[in-house]
Amino acid sequence: MASSLPRSTPAGQGVDPAAILSFLDALDERSDIEMHSLMVVRHGHVVAEGWWAPYSAGRPQLLYSLSKSFTSTAAAFAQAEGLLDLDDTVISHFPEFAADITDPRSRSMRIRHVASMASGHTRETLPEALARDRDEPVRGFLLTPPDRDPGTVFAYNQLCTYTLASVVQRNAGLSLTRYLRPRLFDPLGIGPVGWHTFPPGRQQGFSGLHARTEDIAKLGLLYLQQGRWAGAQLIPREWVAEATSAQVANAQQQSQPDWQQGYGFQFWTSRHGYRGDGAFGQFCVILPGQDTVIVTTAYTFEMQAMLDAMWTRLLPGLGVASPAASPAQDKLSARLAGLSLPGRDGARAPRDWGPWTGGAFAVAASREADAEGQPFALPAATFVTSVEVAQRAGGWGIGLIEAGNALTFPVGTGSWTVCEPADRHGNVIPVAASGGWADDQTLRAEVIFLETPHRIELTCSLPGRTAEVVWRHPPLRPSKLKHLHCPAE
Repeated sequence: MASSLPRSTPAGQGVDPAAILSFLDALDERSDIEMHSLMVVRHGHVVAEGWWAPYSAGRPQLLYSLSKSFTSTAAAFAQAEGLLDLDDTVISHFPEFAADITDPRSRSMRIRHVASMASGHTRETLPEALARDRDEPVRGFLLTPPDRDPGTVFAYNQLCTYTLASVVQRNAGLSLTRYLRPRLFDPLGIGPVGWHTFPPGRQQGFSGLHARTEDIAKLGLLYLQQGRWAGAQLIPREWVAEATSAQVANAQQQSQPDWQQGYGFQFWTSRHGYRGDGAFGQFCVILPGQDTVIVTTAYTFEMQAMLDAMWTRLLPGLGVASPAASPAQDKLSARLAGLSLPGRDGARAPRDWGPWTGGAFAVAASREADAEGQPFALPAATFVTSVEVAQRAGGWGIGLIEAGNALTFPVGTGSWTVCEPADRHGNVIPVAASGGWADDQTLRAEVIFLETPHRIELTCSLPGRTAEVVWRHPPLRPSKLKHLHCPAE
């Protein structure tokens, strides 16, 4: 059963509410940072939390590489249970590949090397590994000779984490989520999560986990408490100490200061504390000196700017006495309660745009159309091949059509309409949509896929019966509808 962390005011846990406000101000000042959630935990209590509507507390988010810190935790359990040892060679866990793997560096690679991104490769090997063996990427990885001796050089490499995750899953005989459910998720009161898979059907490990903001905070709190939870030692203190300290230097490999402080076992060491992080601003920052965990979800390419604001605006307010009742506290409470992302402005449908076809999400005919029911064709190649538009009671809706699949949902005019439609395969894909008519010839809308950081913009033009769909917040890799929601655990 999911359970919540205790709540407190900032002042009750020695946090200056003005510092949290200043942090929010710094983020708001950046047009290139779109926040989706924030949670600050001090002394085990949530002292500030907020979600930028239409994002909300109950929805899991795609964590991207913050998933790696959960994989590290799975490896901690696996080592404690004798399923692996950090000093095992990787090849010892894949004996069926032994005859194929002849490079001495590949054969000497140990579990601790892949756990710390120190396989000896000097680059990301994912494309090469898949080119060598798409059906078994671990074999493709081991067939890619390291450039240097394992343990001597850092390179951020998805196949390192995937290999670690694969060792855990094959030795446990379970997916990562099923393995972690009784060991981590249930003890911490973490509800349903989901993890996308990768060939040959294993959960990715390096990315693809969906979890809620508070779930991330609980993982951070577990590490802050040196592996203890509710009086029980869930993961060994020794693992926490090693995982969260620099196992390999990376100062020459990265361009930003908080990515130059060394790398542990799927955790980054920072200028302050350490962290798990994922693309576009998914952060779990652990500050042992301040007994604090800070979690964010967001969409930005300026992740260093988020950390800079954290250090300069929020960090100074941790451990500062302030009165329980203060104007800053009242202002913070109101600010957190009113967080939202602006919807797409637009007018309602022109009165003479019709006639409409039933209540289905079929394309409506218009004065300019020569055939009723034809979808808006997309001239540019996207995951969507066409868009359908139809009137609904009290408004209108759209359908996103891709090869073999479709998703239809209502659209709010000037505000977000949130719903949980199912695609043609029965997968529920929560979305928020907002839009309207720019003129009597042009319909525009934005669609947020609420279990991800991602958003599309679409424009339908009546005269040419064409539509344009572009990513406003594009994923790291090409995506289809099936990738844009939390999969079943």
